[in-house]
Amino acid sequence: MEWELAIVDPGSGEIVPRAKELLAAIDDPRFDKEFLAGMIELITGVHRTTDEAVDELRRMRDAAGAAADRLGVALVGTGTHPTSRWRDQEQADDPRYRRVIDKAGEWGRRLIIFGVHNHVGVEDRAKVVPLMRTMLDKLPFILALSASSPFWQGHDTGFASHRTMLFQQLPTGGLPPMLVDWAEYERTLDDMLRAGVIDELGELRWDVRPSPTLGTIEVRIADGAPSIDDLAAVTALTHCLIEEASRALDAGAPRHYLPSWLVRENKWRAARDGLDAMAIIDEDGTQQPVREAIAQGAERLAPIAADLGATDSLAAVHRVLERGGSASLQRAAFARGGHSAVLRELIEAMRA
Repeated sequence: MEWELAIVDPGSGEIVPRAKELLAAIDDPRFDKEFLAGMIELITGVHRTTDEAVDELRRMRDAAGAAADRLGVALVGTGTHPTSRWRDQEQADDPRYRRVIDKAGEWGRRLIIFGVHNHVGVEDRAKVVPLMRTMLDKLPFILALSASSPFWQGHDTGFASHRTMLFQQLPTGGLPPMLVDWAEYERTLDDMLRAGVIDELGELRWDVRPSPTLGTIEVRIADGAPSIDDLAAVTALTHCLIEEASRALDAGAPRHYLPSWLVRENKWRAARDGLDAMAIIDEDGTQQPVREAIAQGAERLAPIAADLGATDSLAAVHRVLERGGSASLQRAAFARGGHSAVLRELIEAMRA
């Protein structure tokens, strides 16, 4: 699990470029720098169960929070920072991130965005592409559950996940091509490297992608998580959906994938409306409330969660559905007290 967090001034709530100091104060290799100098990433080890991985991140969050307190800063987890201006941000000193700016120009510099990335091990590379295709149909539910970026540079964007709209501007971001098998993935990767689309595999930042060096599928579509509950919910849903798809492959179940136009439409709806979105669930145009589909999915996945040690984390899905997604909570806080109220509640959510 990878959790990207913003470092903010606890008074103003604005991003401050103090990642280097904070990482030195934490002094733990599981914590790393990221795209911005006001951003860190928490990276767990490998776990056999979802709940154990979430517990490790909880402890890491506590350690980072204690170090942040000593430095007089705070931590926030959302898809975008509600008010900080992208032109004011300082990029981390790393060749990978400099290449993003060199290639993407202003679009690259606009990426004041934060996400949650989950890696799930896959035992056979022949299963990777079919699992990716199944997950393409499920990504809108993960996105809707995680949506936490309604505000951008002080304005309500009209989207629950503005991060999604920003990130997919990059040609190597967003939805992957609809591949057929592992051989086509390798050909696509070779073609991109030869054509200079990417210089290394890590620059292929699809919403769901293989990570051959780790032997995992990485799901990257989720917005940043404001709290441990948000983190646990998204992680458990992701882990259980991949395991469900893997078992179906092992059982030889018939494969049926939604067409590309429908996948894209559902992603756009989830980014715009979050948990209030209506998903299209088949080519006939049948629609279902995303909130209902996620609740039904969590119930269906309960036996798998028991096998994966994900029961406690999957329970967080129901709590998020009951209290509402982060985007709606942020808008409610803004209605009560403007952006200062939003940022206060985000700081407290990270500490809870």
